[in-house]
Amino acid sequence: MTERSKTERPKFVTPKGRPPARRKAVAPGADMFVGVRPPAGPKTAYYDPACTLCPRLAEFLTETHHVHPDYFARPVPSFGAATPKILIVGLAPGMHGANRTGRPFTGDYAGVLLYETLHELGLATAPESVSADDGLQLRNARITNAVKCVPPENKPLPDEIRQCNAYLKAELQTLKSIRVIFALGRIAHDGVLVALGLKRSKFAFGHGAEHTLDDGRVLVDSYHCSRYNTSTRVLTPEMFKKVMARTCELAGL
Repeated sequence: MTERSKTERPKFVTPKGRPPARRKAVAPGADMFVGVRPPAGPKTAYYDPACTLCPRLAEFLTETHHVHPDYFARPVPSFGAATPKILIVGLAPGMHGANRTGRPFTGDYAGVLLYETLHELGLATAPESVSADDGLQLRNARITNAVKCVPPENKPLPDEIRQCNAYLKAELQTLKSIRVIFALGRIAHDGVLVALGLKRSKFAFGHGAEHTLDDGRVLVDSYHCSRYNTSTRVLTPEMFKKVMARTCELAGL
């Protein structure tokens, strides 16, 4: 991942076969259209649906809403139990997944293995997450992301990861019930450590690695359940389900 100029305009690719909509000049984060858009949740200590702290991401969301007025196209809130024992931390919303539906890991390939596994372990009421209003619920688990907004080309910049870390920090401070934090990928792993004020050098990322943190909670690592990782067999369903089952064991479930 390379650092980009702060003044560089984010790359936006219109879906194949679909002409780009006419654009107008608007402030970052402002709505151009009012389409049939999933509603946003309330502002909390760890979520702000109107956040525009990262100009590049705010502009990208505005452009996304211009092309897809029915997409959620806002910072994506956490989803799951109010008093979870397990907090699952991903990277960022997918363009046509969580950014469309408004629920983490919902609507794209990355969520298929995740929700299937959660259901098998009794943490989800259904094996598939289709939309934010499909009735699915999580038990003893909650899903959040290190970066709340979809980034261009699925690559958040280091400054954006640092800026958004305040929300993860607030969530970890607020949810006292968490026993195990399950990090999907190195960026999520590092984000958790930064949020807790811990040195990354003391806790090396590795699939299946378990780290007892200073506050007694346990951080468990997994390769991200992305299409790339699963299609290349970097992560197999068996590998993922084994480490998720171990997470449940550590959480006392």
